[in-house]
Amino acid sequence: MSVLRKRTWIAWAENIALVLIISFAFYTTQPIQTTRTLLVPQGSITYIISQLTQKGYALSPIDKYILAFLGKPQSGWVDIGATQLNRIDFLYKLTTAKAKMEEITLIPGETREIFFTTIADDLKLDKTKLESYYKELSNYPEAGIYADTYYIPYGISEKHLIHFLLSESEKKYEEISNKIYGTYSTKQWTNILIIASIIQKEAANTEEMPLVSSVIYNRLKKGMKLQMDGTLNYGKYSHLKVTPERIRNDKSRFNTYKYKGLPHSPIGAVSFDAIIAAIKPAKTNYLYFMKNAQGVHDFTQSYKTQRKNIRKAR
Repeated sequence: MSVLRKRTWIAWAENIALVLIISFAFYTTQPIQTTRTLLVPQGSITYIISQLTQKGYALSPIDKYILAFLGKPQSGWVDIGATQLNRIDFLYKLTTAKAKMEEITLIPGETREIFFTTIADDLKLDKTKLESYYKELSNYPEAGIYADTYYIPYGISEKHLIHFLLSESEKKYEEISNKIYGTYSTKQWTNILIIASIIQKEAANTEEMPLVSSVIYNRLKKGMKLQMDGTLNYGKYSHLKVTPERIRNDKSRFNTYKYKGLPHSPIGAVSFDAIIAAIKPAKTNYLYFMKNAQGVHDFTQSYKTQRKNIRKAR
């Protein structure tokens, strides 16, 4: 090879290398739109890139190699710290920026109305947005969020929070349903959540739950009204005592003193024990129960005995 030709090849190679370097530099400085906090799934780098792409992040197979060079992304919540930054900074954040976490708890039996009021105050969020995103994304008018403790990143947005809570709850509901029925149907699960939410409001403890469940099924089977106070503790009335006046004046389908059958919607959040009780009621002939002086319920199939229990409670 002549000296001239050799120099030409070297110059050509240098030009290609320069173009590649410039292209790579341009690529890595392109802006990425993101949320301030981001949930990174557990798995391989390829899987993480795939999942983030599905969520709308403008990533490509090239980013897999950049991430592999920078380090393994941390699974869990990541504090990105901005809503727009360049590609290389975004990818670097995935490997280093662990978010500060906060704990929130949805108590079994609590309504969406009260829960959203509480977390809006505690997390400095907009309650109207929480309600709006819940209605948009949830399969259930109430009890779409499973009663549990959740760990969320500081500074999470309303939409991101609701999506996370509903996603985690759906996984839980699907897991329970598949284990018992071998399938998961939102239509079937709605009825289970309705019954479980009544059980959650009425039972004094977990041991009573299958018994309360049996009363619900027995009364439904006989075409009797449920006549349960707990169904009137919906929405903003979650913690209010149900009075005779309230029973007379409440015209909603939650009023099981006025209407036969189940309410049209769950009353509040449910626990695992309440769900299992709704699916597997105790085998009894009970039609009534009344809270006694010890704070638990006396169950009976006789209206005469129920009247005695009521007099004793007074």
